[in-house]
Amino acid sequence: MNKRIFILSIFSLLFFAGSIHAAIGIADLRTEQLKNPLGIDTRQPRLGWRIESDEQNVVQTAYHILVASSPELLAQGKGDCWDSGKVETDASQWITYRGKSLKRNASYYWKVKAYTNKGESDWSTPAFWTMGLLNEADWQGQWIGLDRAAPGDSETQWSRLAARYLRKEFALNKEVKRATIHIAGMGLYELFINGQRIGEQVLAPAPTDYRKTILYNTYDVTSQLQKKNAIGVTLGNGRFYTMRQNYKPYKIPTFGYPKLRLNLIVEYTDGSKETVSTNTSWKLTTEGPIRSNNEYDGEEYDARKELGNWTQNGYDDKNWMPAQRVSIPSGTLRAQMMPGMKVMDTLKPASIKSLVTNTFWTLARIWQVGYVSALRDKLVTVFVSASRKLCKLMGNSLPGICVMHVLQMYIL
Repeated sequence: MNKRIFILSIFSLLFFAGSIHAAIGIADLRTEQLKNPLGIDTRQPRLGWRIESDEQNVVQTAYHILVASSPELLAQGKGDCWDSGKVETDASQWITYRGKSLKRNASYYWKVKAYTNKGESDWSTPAFWTMGLLNEADWQGQWIGLDRAAPGDSETQWSRLAARYLRKEFALNKEVKRATIHIAGMGLYELFINGQRIGEQVLAPAPTDYRKTILYNTYDVTSQLQKKNAIGVTLGNGRFYTMRQNYKPYKIPTFGYPKLRLNLIVEYTDGSKETVSTNTSWKLTTEGPIRSNNEYDGEEYDARKELGNWTQNGYDDKNWMPAQRVSIPSGTLRAQMMPGMKVMDTLKPASIKSLVTNTFWTLARIWQVGYVSALRDKLVTVFVSASRKLCKLMGNSLPGICVMHVLQMYIL
């Protein structure tokens, strides 16, 4: 009997000791609720984290945050930008940074330790954020584009405006330590360096009331640079240049022609810096494959007008025009402080069958793509035609199929 009581006592002590010294970890470090964000413009960003434990009822009682200007200093336990010390609180979200003033285009690295009612954690895995451009004085260069309709464009109730293609070549003669692009492309843009598309975002930047706010995005492009370089930007209309602006002008405002402002800040290993910015030395054309684009009527793409390797160095742009310095948007330039949209999957048709001229049946697996919604992995029949009459007829007579109307179709 006594032996049995002794064994039960030992198990009770082990269980009690385990509950005191629970395994505690720190995860999901965020800055302004974003994971390792690039180019934020909040001068006192707010930090947050999540406690993980294999025990229940683990409550934070204090935290200790270190913020450093380099990963090496952080690894040494030196918070040269901010050392919060031990702060007695259960708060783990929206903790305001209270260190040294943050600098434009600079990188910051941080980690946190939590104290709880059941022991303390180790230091978290480091996280980071980078600063954007904090005000107009931080920006160089000009807004560029073409502040008029181009030949082939139509400005009517059903306006058509071709995409603007802009490019710039430049050379770097020193070893690059870090390179960052800050870009505002109104209304929508795609960015390329040396033939490579930059970033995962699509339909960027996020739309705003452009009279108040213009959003810019930030990208680390260190690995894309070489000695001789080319930047290419495609500008679409988005909601900036409204394509049905004369349809209901009282409810669909327009804000001007597509335009671009870009700063590429290159930091060299010798400590010097260089900025490549938008100005009238850039080249522009509207004679590319995207002949019209807007959120109401979609995109018209003429593959016969593709521009070849226009985003790469050495491209012959002698027939392109110099970019114009254009009107400045009235909205304030601000960093986009939310994740952008991105492609989640790419779908291929299972089969394509030609019926009559410019009309096809295609059997594809489609789910939540554009305006099409279906169950994942369910085969959906898609009817594609350049005939609006046929599309209407098929849509009305055969329920359960997806009907897509296209303005023109080119078979290459």
